[in-house]
Formats: sequence, structure tokens, C-alpha cells
Amino acid sequence: MKKQGAKTVMPRLRFPEFRKELGWRVQPLADVCEVKNNRRRPITSSDRESGPYPYYGASGVVDLIHDYIFDERLLLVGEDGAKWGAFEKTAFIAEGKYWVNNHAHVLKVTEVSDSLLENYLTMLDIGPFVTGAAPPKLTLAKLKSIPIPVPPSSAEQQKIADCLTSLDEVIAAQGRKVEALKTHKRGLMQQLFPREGETRPRLRFPEFRDAPEWREAALGPLTSKVGSGVTPRGGDANYKAHGRPFVRSQNVGWGLLLLDDIAFIDESTHASFLGTEIMESDVLLNITGASIGRSAVADERISGGNVNQHVCIIRVKRDELDPVLLNQFLISERGQEQIDSFQAGGNRQGLNFAQIRSFQIPLPPTIDEQQCIADCLSSLDTRIAAESNQLTALKTHKQGLMQQLFPAPEATTA
Repeated sequence: MKKQGAKTVMPRLRFPEFRKELGWRVQPLADVCEVKNNRRRPITSSDRESGPYPYYGASGVVDLIHDYIFDERLLLVGEDGAKWGAFEKTAFIAEGKYWVNNHAHVLKVTEVSDSLLENYLTMLDIGPFVTGAAPPKLTLAKLKSIPIPVPPSSAEQQKIADCLTSLDEVIAAQGRKVEALKTHKRGLMQQLFPREGETRPRLRFPEFRDAPEWREAALGPLTSKVGSGVTPRGGDANYKAHGRPFVRSQNVGWGLLLLDDIAFIDESTHASFLGTEIMESDVLLNITGASIGRSAVADERISGGNVNQHVCIIRVKRDELDPVLLNQFLISERGQEQIDSFQAGGNRQGLNFAQIRSFQIPLPPTIDEQQCIADCLSSLDTRIAAESNQLTALKTHKQGLMQQLFPAPEATTA
């Protein structure tokens, strides 16, 4: 029923059977939900134990062995923290038996489909409702004041919810496909590289099964360059819209280049950094900060560019070490263990060039076998990238669809 004086708005896209229906009414969230924050239960980390019941709102999801406190379908909305209570999105529906701490609001949705409200809050920019800075917080009063557009009939609500749920299932299936491929690759790498202390891998391509044993060698003698760059004086002010690519740590991912936000420098700045010029097939390794240990192989897109001081160029002797094989080893479990071994207390503070040159690299006896392994893993990387791109496209499609199926948020406050 339309409330007296309630504002009405219209979505840009409506299913055919509802195009002649009334507009959506706008109500504060307090009118469509019952708050159950009084049932939240903070539990200190020392009192948490492994068990069957999830504990939402802490550092991720923690299982607890204690008796459960919730056993109903409720909507959880992050209250504070960098990820709004350590959730992956602003709001999500919790079901079954679980606990919730005081970093998440607990809502029983009463006047609208809970999945509809979950999707709307996930799409909504909640920034205007957030207060404070250390940490920023979505207070209960602000949460209650968020204007929520409500379709005039339960049938329309359900139609939208079913549409988005169906798309969520496709996205989830694609996500599982990507994770399965990544898991397959991790397992394959463990088979294709010998275990520590061993000289033969558990899996070898047929043409190399009778080949000699592998050996371990320090990385230094296999390289012609190990070094990083510098940041231009003035920092970001020196970056250009076009010019020589300037690779920073955020541009080096786990085995791939991330170039969406690549910076550029002009020719005069590049000329002063010639010692850090990137060549195609250089291995780029992050050596400081939270992304330490990520590596990727330079390609034609960044060849001729430069790196800053957080990225190390490793230029191998191609007749002794395949750069793709090196990159694959660096991001493998064994490679990351070596990187971790140089970090005091496991804090991953930084790597120096001497440490990098001392890396022990397992090597097949011939460059042909190295390249065969590298080609196999690169082919799998290409497939993972394609499936990941498909996952991203599905998420983008859903976001765009929601912007059409829901009235524009600015219309609810205008």
C-alpha cells in the first residue's frame, strides 16, 4: 500500500507486464526493516574456536564452536571498517545458524524482498551516509534514513529478485570455474617443479622423461641485470597522458601486467633513467610493500618504458634461463617461500638485490624443457585470464542491469 505523502519514482527499465503499474514509492529504510542489533555478540579473538557456525563481521568470517545465536534469514550491512565490517560488499543475506559481531547491522526485512534490498544497497553509493574518518562509520541512524525505492507490487519485486538471483548463479558458477582453473594450475606447478631437495619432478613431458636430473642454481649468474628505478622528482606531477610507460608496483600482478592505470613520463625524464629501461621479456618483481613478491614478464606494451624504485628488473641470460619459467617459479609456492624467508618476522618489508641474486632456481637440464614447461603454464594462464575477463564482464553486466531495473538513487533524494 502506498503511504500517505510518499515520493514516487520510476526505473529506466521495467518488465513488460509492469509497465502500466504505479511508480515505485520511496521510503526510509527504517520503514522496511526491523533492526536486530541488540542480538549482536562481540567475541574476542582469544575466545573464538574452530567450529561449525560462522561469525560475521570480524576479520572475515570466523567459525565458532559456541551455540549459535541466529537461525533465520537476515540482511547484514557493514557498519564500519575498511570493507564495512570486513564484508565483501555493503550488504549480504545470511542464512542458517551464525553469529554476528558489532561491526555489522542486523536487519529483518519486512516490507520488501530481502534480496531486492540486498542488491539495491550493494549498488548504492553509501558514501553520503557515512560519518567520521577513523574509522568511517555507517551509524544506525544514518542507515535508517537511507531512501529505499519499493516496487508497488510483490509480483514485481519477485520478478526483479528472480532475475538478479539467476544472474548471480551464473556469476557464481563462473567464479567457481576461475577458482578451479587456478587450483588446477597450482597443483600442476607442484607436479612440474621438483620438490625441495629433489632433482626430478613428479610430472615430466614424455620427450624429457629420460633426460638428466634437474639442478638448482643461484639466480645471479643466470642474469645480466638485477636492478630497480626511481620515482621522478615531483612524483605524480611528472606523469603524462602519453609517453614512455612508467611501471609502478600496482602494475605488476600475480604473473600478469595490470596496465589500466599505467603512468607515462616524457622523453627527457626517460633519458635520465636509461639504466632502468625495460626490455621485452624482462621479469618484473615487486620488492617492497604489501605487493612484494608479485611478478610479471614485460611485453611490447611496456618495452622501452621504465620502472620505479619498488619494482626490480630481472634480465636473464636467455640461453640459460627462460624468463617465463622464472616468472612462474617466483609466483609458485616454493618461490614465495624463498621471498618470505628474507622478510624479518614475516612482515614482507622489502628485498635487496643481493637477496634476489641468491634465489635458488630449479632448472631442467635443457632450455627446451624449460620452454616446454613455460609454454604449458602460459597457456593455462591465458585460459584463466579469459575466464576471469568473462567473470568481470558478467559482474559489469549485472551492475549495469541493476542501474536500469532500479530507479536512479539521485531520483530518490531529489
